[in-house]
Amino acid sequence: MNKPPNQPNQINIKIDEKVGEGTYANFFVITNSPSEFIVDFGRILPGIPDARIYTRVVCTPQHAKQFLGLLQKNIEGYENQFGEIKVQGMPENKTVGFKNE
Repeated sequence: MNKPPNQPNQINIKIDEKVGEGTYANFFVITNSPSEFIVDFGRILPGIPDARIYTRVVCTPQHAKQFLGLLQKNIEGYENQFGEIKVQGMPENKTVGFKNE
């Protein structure tokens, strides 16, 4: 079967029911080596002194950079539709570092 030129292959994505339920995360740790990035997704809960990691994703540096681009694009689309996402503890339009006067 011939496909038209420049048409990407179609990928069928299947997701297990348990995985489809998702896992809430509000804590992230990212480490890397020359050959891989490791992203741990966990939760910190009030009154509990330890954070627990629920999911670990390991990928190549190339896939990590692709993920970064896709995440940035999706955040921009979200903010265009719903407004800027505010992050607690982050300065708003404040300069960081030294100023020349």
